[in-house]
Parts: sequence; structure tokens; C-alpha cells
Amino acid sequence: MNHLKTAAFAATIAMSGASVQAQDDGANYILATASTGGTYYPVGVALATLAKVKLEPEQNIGMSAISSAGSGENVRLIREGEAQFGIMQGLYGYYAATGTGPLEEVGPQENMRSVSMLWQNVEHYIIDSDAVNTGTMADMVALKGESMALGSQNSGTIGSNAAILSGFGIDIYNDYDLVFGGYGPSSEALQNGQVEGVGIPAGIPVGAISQLMASAGDSVTLLNFTEEEMAQGDGDRGLWTPFTIPAGTYPGQDAEVQTLAQPNFLATSADLPEEDVYQLTKAMYENLAFLQAIHPATKAMSLEAAIAGLPLPLHPGAQRYYEEAGLDIPERLIAQ
Repeated sequence: MNHLKTAAFAATIAMSGASVQAQDDGANYILATASTGGTYYPVGVALATLAKVKLEPEQNIGMSAISSAGSGENVRLIREGEAQFGIMQGLYGYYAATGTGPLEEVGPQENMRSVSMLWQNVEHYIIDSDAVNTGTMADMVALKGESMALGSQNSGTIGSNAAILSGFGIDIYNDYDLVFGGYGPSSEALQNGQVEGVGIPAGIPVGAISQLMASAGDSVTLLNFTEEEMAQGDGDRGLWTPFTIPAGTYPGQDAEVQTLAQPNFLATSADLPEEDVYQLTKAMYENLAFLQAIHPATKAMSLEAAIAGLPLPLHPGAQRYYEEAGLDIPERLIAQ
């Protein structure tokens, strides 16, 4: 079955239920994702399909993937019981854990738990080569007052860029002239000279960046983070971790690039039965090839990386599976 047919089949299955149905003989859970054009939704469809094929027949555990406005809304949907699972940026998990950022008014989301890291959002900061002095983030910081494309308004992209750059003393809304847009338009704006730089977090390789690097060549530069800059970018959140973009990932990229990455992760409500979350976590890691056949983003998943950078304590069901699999669970991920 080719990817298009598989995705269509998966979507049909994933959307077959529209609300949670807690029953004596099982449950059908709602998984909130994001817009259908991004990566969250098809990955959610892959997880829902996995549940349909591997869990529903014997465990009576089903899952339906729904589109949403993304990370911020998914926090609300879980809080209000409209969804039981959600895919979100690690940063929004951090906001949920601490009651900061956009969640300052509602406070810490004490009922949210982590299930698994899914794949990493790799930070790509690219600027006009004429502005390059060090080849590091210092060059981005030096461009105060210039036009920048750092994501669409109210997006997780612009939120994560704001968080990282705040560690360098940059308030993106006051220190840059922001041009709002998605990854494709932002890359085109840099190539056309409408902005001096872009910040694009996504799994590698990013199509928009591949196209930019192929078209613009040496006129743009993908910046490195020094070790000190990595610490500044993370800002003691324990969320962003070092990431190496291998040489040759993008056209004309002859050397490795040292940057940061944060997890996209699967969150859930603490109220879910331990056994259900255990069975889902077990099914995910015992059927990675199944997931990867549906969507390539899941190729980043591995048991070794399952808890890397998670911002919220683990659901007891997920913790139980990881302990059985031999993972050492840090104290910060054990729910109190």
C-alpha cells in the first residue's frame, strides 16, 4: 500500500469516532493534533490507526484523531475533557507544567501527563550571508531592528522563537520588525530580501529550507549555536537539547551544524486508566515499523529517546512500560 493510500485508509479509520465513549468493555479516546496540512495531524492519524489495528480487537481501546489549532488549544482540550490525548510542542508542556507564558492566567495544568517523545523540532536559524560575522547565533542577535520571519501570529513557531531569543535578551516583538507567515513564505521572504533572517523549528530535513538552500545558495547561512548559546537558548528549562544537523542534510551544507531541538510529545490526562496508557505505549514501541510506514516523522521515535526532554511527569501507565523496558526514569518525570 503506498503512502497516499495508507494515509487515506488511516484518516478514514481515525475519524470514525468523534467523541470519547467510555464503556464497560473499552473506550474510544480523542487525540487532538493540529491543522491537517502539518505533521501533527498525520502522525495523530498514524497513532489512531495503530490503536484501531493493534489494540481495539483485543484490548477494546480505540482512538480517533481530530484536527485542532495546535499545541495551545490541545492543552485546553485536555484540561476541559474534550480530548484525552494531544500532540504538542515541548514548550507548551513546559508552560503547562509551570503555569507560565500563555497559561499564566489559568495556572499549572496539574492533571496533564507525558506519554512519549514523538519527534524533535530542530531549530533552524538562517540569515542573509552579508550579515554573517561569527556564523553563530550572535549574528542573529546583532540584527536588532531588522525584519525577521519567525512564524505565523499565535503559532507554536513564533512562541518557541520568542522563548529561545529571550535567552539572548531579545524581545522579538519589539526588537525585530516581524513578518508573519508559514515556513514556505518565510523562506521565500529571506530569499527575496524582504527579511534578514528566519527561525524555523521542524523535523529534518525541512522541505522549505531544502528549497531555500537550493535556490539561494551561498547568499544565506544556517547558523550554529555555541555551547554557551545552547544554554542561553534553553534558559534553564531543561527542554532544548543539543542537536547536530548532519552535513549534506541541505543543499550546499558541507559541514555539520550544531543547533538545538525540543521534543514534540504525546500528552494525556492523568485521569486515564493506567492499563490503557500502558497498552498504548507498549503498542507504539512494539510496532514502530507500522507507524513509520504511515508517516516518516515517526522514524525519529526510539525507545532510547522516548523520554528525552519531556516537560511533564509521565503517566503511570507509560512509566510502567518504560521501567519494564529497562529505562531509568529521572525523578522529575515521576508523578507525585
